[in-house]
Amino acid sequence: MEGKKEQPQWLERARNNDMSAWEELVKENERIVYHVAYRMLQNEEEAKDISQEIFLKVYRNLKNFDGKSAFSTWIYRIAVNTCIDAIRKNKGRQTISIEQTIESTLHNEMPQQQEDTPEKAYLTKENRTEIVEIIQCLSPEHRAMLLMRDMEDMTYGEIAECLSLSLGTVKSRIARAREQFKKEFLKRKELLQKRQRQKNRAEQKGGDEI
Repeated sequence: MEGKKEQPQWLERARNNDMSAWEELVKENERIVYHVAYRMLQNEEEAKDISQEIFLKVYRNLKNFDGKSAFSTWIYRIAVNTCIDAIRKNKGRQTISIEQTIESTLHNEMPQQQEDTPEKAYLTKENRTEIVEIIQCLSPEHRAMLLMRDMEDMTYGEIAECLSLSLGTVKSRIARAREQFKKEFLKRKELLQKRQRQKNRAEQKGGDEI
């Protein structure tokens, strides 16, 4: 049977209300918490606010931490789930919409490799900004899955451990998340091409009038 994971040296003292030990735990984990929050929310101020909420939850639940997983994994799980809950509460407004990203993309011309499939574009580092923008259009659960698997390069096993899910559940959710991503990608590409055609016709019309 697998033994308990090695834990931070300040953990036991923090669980006994040693505030200096708690501050060390926060310092040790604040970067990854903010990183998760920003990746999920794509908003600096919201990420800072939600990071405070995450650490409040961690503090309140310290005595419930059983040590079966690494402490950093436990915090990561709380961070992801807190962000998912926050996105659900604000589902009436999306941080980034497809229409918003179309305008910025048009300023930089159409993507040159238009023959690429969604899968190829998805894996292209040059399209990382577009990928992040489109991910913001996904459901919070799918957003978390793609960020963990494809942006953080976590293995299926690491994601399963982090979210307390079975390996099969993780694989099926990631498959559904990628399918949703493809649909959003193609929708965005279609809108982008339509806007570009309209722009070209307007420019041609203007040229004819000269």
